[in-house]
Amino acid sequence: MTTVHVPLDDRAYDVRIGPGLLSRAGAEIAHLLKRPRVWIVTEQTVAELHLASLQDGLSVEGISSEALILPPGEGTKSWPFLMQTVEWLLDERVERNDMVIAFGGGVIGDLVGFAAAILRRGVRFVQVPTSLLAQVDSSVGGKTGINAPQGKNLIGAFHQPSLVLADIEVLGTLTQRDFLAGYGEVVKYGGLGDGVFFEWLEVNGPALAAGDMALREEAVRRSVQMKADIVVRDETEQGDRALLNLGHTFGHALEAATGYSDRLLHGEGVAIGCALAFETSARLGLISQESPSRFRAHLAAMGMKKDLSDIPGDLPDTAGLITLMGQDKKVEQGKLRFILARAIGDAFVADDVDMGVVRSVLADALAGR
Repeated sequence: MTTVHVPLDDRAYDVRIGPGLLSRAGAEIAHLLKRPRVWIVTEQTVAELHLASLQDGLSVEGISSEALILPPGEGTKSWPFLMQTVEWLLDERVERNDMVIAFGGGVIGDLVGFAAAILRRGVRFVQVPTSLLAQVDSSVGGKTGINAPQGKNLIGAFHQPSLVLADIEVLGTLTQRDFLAGYGEVVKYGGLGDGVFFEWLEVNGPALAAGDMALREEAVRRSVQMKADIVVRDETEQGDRALLNLGHTFGHALEAATGYSDRLLHGEGVAIGCALAFETSARLGLISQESPSRFRAHLAAMGMKKDLSDIPGDLPDTAGLITLMGQDKKVEQGKLRFILARAIGDAFVADDVDMGVVRSVLADALAGR
């Protein structure tokens, strides 16, 4: 097992990474509890596969648990299910010093974290992420929230977990598509701040996707460490933390355009968005012309979506996509902020991007469909 510490003063916590953590959950969590009882919020697919293992791991240490099982999918990250979660926790008489467990992928982690943030003005929670995307990204850093009809993650709060348990064994039950969607966030880390890590992924990515546990643990560790380092510098996204949104301005617009449906998973949108960000950077003369092709070549080698042509169904025109991008959280004073790059592994926040170039990138990408 590997531990990455997130040193945020009185909000500091550990991220444990390794196999078998569900069976050790009670031992890992016990010292955090005021009373030997926890409340688990999960979703149907995860519950069928793993809930019994988690509850057994808790009961070994004498910790009882109750579980709320929600529907799977991005649609759960919404007002109705937030209300259902909060009201269930109130009905269960969860107290401020109790512990709630978010057990699932990014949707559950974001939803349950937000519920914990607003319940009694803040109760503690543990992230037990079950998807690669959640293990490397959404479970770490304290961003919680739900989607709105106007855009993704527009309603939420910063609320740090008390502990993160990333059991890499559960990744073996993911579909190949879900695993590769999570890999979109992994490759993002190489693209934004660690060219050496990107090169490591070029070499090891296929074996990692094929199931090599040691490589999976190392990929999760390096991703989490990079995110933790950035979060510690900028917990509430006033500066450096925006770098973590490489690919997201484009990606969130594409998710909105596809109705937050199975047509495009979040990590797929991020991967395509990163490719578009590198293409924009190249056309602005910031990065070599070869870099976008190299990034797309790696996505192709992994069997991932890499272009707008890989998204099934209709998409809005260029103007429609630009309008959707305007709902992004990174808009300031009406202007879009982009994450661009000087090289693969050297990203930066750009405030005054020539929107004519962005339009040309999107127009060409749409024409390629």
